[in-house]
Amino acid sequence: MADKRKMFVYGGIIGLIGAILVKFGNPGNMGICIACFWRDITGALGLHRAAVVQYIRPEIIGIIFGSFIVSYLTGDFKVRGGSSPLIRFVLGFFLMIGALVFLGCPLRMLLRIGNGDLNAIVGLLGYVFGIFVGVQFLKKGYTLGRSIEQSKIVGFIFPIFAVVLLIFLIVKPAFILFSEEGPGSMAAPVILSLVLGAVVGIVLQRSRICTAGGFRDAILIKDYHFLWGLIGILVFNLIGNLVLNFGSFKISFEGQPIAHTNHIWNFLGMTLVGLCSVLLGGCPIRQTILASQGDGDAGVTVLGLIAGAAFSHNFGLASSGTGSTTNGQIAVIIGIIAVLIIAYSVVAGAKNRSKAKEVVNNG
Repeated sequence: MADKRKMFVYGGIIGLIGAILVKFGNPGNMGICIACFWRDITGALGLHRAAVVQYIRPEIIGIIFGSFIVSYLTGDFKVRGGSSPLIRFVLGFFLMIGALVFLGCPLRMLLRIGNGDLNAIVGLLGYVFGIFVGVQFLKKGYTLGRSIEQSKIVGFIFPIFAVVLLIFLIVKPAFILFSEEGPGSMAAPVILSLVLGAVVGIVLQRSRICTAGGFRDAILIKDYHFLWGLIGILVFNLIGNLVLNFGSFKISFEGQPIAHTNHIWNFLGMTLVGLCSVLLGGCPIRQTILASQGDGDAGVTVLGLIAGAAFSHNFGLASSGTGSTTNGQIAVIIGIIAVLIIAYSVVAGAKNRSKAKEVVNNG
């Protein structure tokens, strides 16, 4: 029971920070959104030209710094990699496409529910369904293989990237793009965002909360440990919104900020996100934390997220408040099919190698 309470409080800190960041200027229902924030950074670097979503989000920098520092001090900083990097890149790519069709990562999905957005409940159902499908592959032996120890410089690439982003944010060189309107122009003060982002990074690194892991473990082994963290996020965010953002709190499908009511694509977009997250071994925020503590495979996954964000906005895949696009709908279907083929192929390959090993051993 003590572990459940601790996990609930850890999640509660994240949920409360989400409400605080909205109160101080972040877009509505978007106190923290890893997919959206990486998308904004992608735009700021000029990798896409959607002018309304370009900003170097300090929260991401803070999350990286917080998780890097605490993992280094506690001995959790371990530099490893080499576990099917190309597959991880592709899965990260399609994960971002699904998230931008839904308009949010799994964490934002919970925060949207915490402010009354009923569309996010549809997304939650799709997310759990995608995780359920992914679990079936895990039961059949799906694995991307073992990672191995890498050169130490690999582990420092991500923190160094965060330092570069911070310099760009402060100096604002002409080649970095910043939105003048739209969600990219809405932001809490930089120092507050950095500090609260660092707190989130520390909490997530120590607690190992993962939205996909919470549902995966509940489905696969009936372990609800991480699920208590997700409940904490939702409960504390709801309370925080009722106290801090009551004027914008509204239980409805219609009129929610940066959301749409195309239910089938909310469902399928998050189905793709859930499926990819399980096959990757973690949701977008977990991948960001792992990359910050030396995991090169997670770093490759984040690069896939960035590529997916650029592709989504350059080719009209991302949804808007008016709904999902035809291109986005096609991309989600292609993504689901492609990811299922990848998962099936990995399982089949593992079985063939196992049979070959048996033949050799019995020969």
